[in-house]
Amino acid sequence: MKRLVLAISGLIMNITVSKILRKLYILSLLVIAAGCSEADTAAVEPLPDGMMVKEIVSGLGVPWGLAFISDTEMLITERQGEIKRLNIVTGKLTVVSGVPEVFTWGQGGLLDVAVPDAYVEGGWIYFTYAKPVDPGAATTLARARLENTELVDWQELFVSKHQSRQPVHFGSRIVFDGRGHVFFSHGERGERDVAQDIGDHGGSILRLNLDGSIPADNPFVGNKNAMPEIWSYGHRNPQGLAYDSKTDRLWAIEHGPRGGDEINLILPGKNYGWPVISYGMEYAAPVMVGEGTHRDGMEQPIKYYVPSIAPSSLLLYRGEYYPGWDGDLFAGALKLMHLNRVMLDKDGAVVDEKRYLNDMQERIRDVVQGPDGRLYLSTDSGKIVVLVKK
Repeated sequence: MKRLVLAISGLIMNITVSKILRKLYILSLLVIAAGCSEADTAAVEPLPDGMMVKEIVSGLGVPWGLAFISDTEMLITERQGEIKRLNIVTGKLTVVSGVPEVFTWGQGGLLDVAVPDAYVEGGWIYFTYAKPVDPGAATTLARARLENTELVDWQELFVSKHQSRQPVHFGSRIVFDGRGHVFFSHGERGERDVAQDIGDHGGSILRLNLDGSIPADNPFVGNKNAMPEIWSYGHRNPQGLAYDSKTDRLWAIEHGPRGGDEINLILPGKNYGWPVISYGMEYAAPVMVGEGTHRDGMEQPIKYYVPSIAPSSLLLYRGEYYPGWDGDLFAGALKLMHLNRVMLDKDGAVVDEKRYLNDMQERIRDVVQGPDGRLYLSTDSGKIVVLVKK
């Protein structure tokens, strides 16, 4: 009889807990829906008339980063640890040697590649990657010069002090401000609380001089409890960065958990909230992350996505090749497999959104602007494509 009573009690408790979880789940959905803008449910549409996708090459590994080194050639980093040199006119691929050992597990590997706007042949090329350390791996920024098909003078400029066995959330996009600084992103490596700790590199966007030294005007320089490389913090996994020299604005896009991907205008010293505030939900339970969506002293995104699009990159387009696109943000979407276009007003507020290329059914990994003003995209299936006029 005692066992029967305990069994019945357990069943009642399970039913009660289930009802509570269902109510919390419904409440979470209502909270999310109340905060969503029309842009979060934007329909996928065809490219504007007169535009089409042209494939340049296929058969690559996961092409994580793209960078033009001339009018007709780009470098491609493949996450598994290889670099290729691509002629966009002929489609010829050449393997580049001189790549260091990288940590290739989970989301780790050879990640971004970028060159400053004033790059000339033989100049510095910047890379981020997951460096094998004990324990695990560390987000690393390095630079090297390219001599034909070989990287030389490899220099490690920054090796994160946040070293973890977790094979996730490396961040790792790179941009330059044209004033002698390089910005790059660093995820919280799946260890949430570090994003609120300015004494840890995890969950932050970092700023260095081009030679790897620390700028004297970084916001936490002189704070003995802070990492002086930090420019902003409270980030989850920012895999997209874009700097607009015309407006002097730094933009970032980052992955949320279930919902809550964010586009943020990045300001020095600011806290972007993760994991205290978020528009996303827990993976393990149908409840919202943290304590809500707002808190004093924590920044709000200019746009968030529910459901998640899984953003992989960010570009602010400046050019005339595509009429009406100048000043718009573009992001690749992994989960929802489209190219995301976000239109901004002069103050940087979102006014509209378009979603293209879902018919490709490709996880779009990186989006860059070529010297010709055209958009070049990489996909996780190993393709490089370009948007052209018919």
